Amino acid sequence: MFDGLLFDLDGTLWDSVDAICISWRRVLERRAPELAGLMTRENVTSCMGMLLPDIVKKVLPDLPPEQVQPVLKELLEEENAYVAVHGGVLYPQVPETLELLARDYPLCIVSNCQAGYIEAFFQAHGLEQYFTDYENPGRTGKAKADNIALVVERNGMKHPLYIGDTQGDYNAASAAGVPFLHAAYGFGAIDREVPFVEQFSAIPAAVRRLSPP
Repeated sequence: MFDGLLFDLDGTLWDSVDAICISWRRVLERRAPELAGLMTRENVTSCMGMLLPDIVKKVLPDLPPEQVQPVLKELLEEENAYVAVHGGVLYPQVPETLELLARDYPLCIVSNCQAGYIEAFFQAHGLEQYFTDYENPGRTGKAKADNIALVVERNGMKHPLYIGDTQGDYNAASAAGVPFLHAAYGFGAIDREVPFVEQFSAIPAAVRRLSPP
């Protein structure tokens, strides 16, 4: 059977797009008011799964290059603070399903987010008790595939499963040599046939079905 489950965060455990839009818009209204209107749900959703500097470049293409890093720093600080208080929208039955899964498997999060974002998720929704480890490029400076491999090694997993919603998640899990389960209710599609679930509560049954002998 699997000896660990690794989850993506955005598009897999919750939808935080509206929280991101609100927090980023606050910063842009101070720093670049003419760009604040670009922070729409449609624009942000189209970037889910990308690295943060790439999101800024895509959503705010007119931001002068020399301003990208200082503005990004402020955006992420505001986002973490907002998310920690207001949270996002958990997908249906996430707490109940995590409680069930945590009885049988170590649960971890590997996300392409900034340092402090996963902690803000925990603070807002009180789900830290179900997870044994987490990682992100904000802490390690590594790509998602490397962070998946890092968490797998750190926790001594021999047969882990990665659960995510985007093509980038699939690519990263594949590069790390970890089987993949598609959260098809999330933000992305996969370019080939892969195992999938259409709701979070279906994950336990899918994990049992896919588990190696």
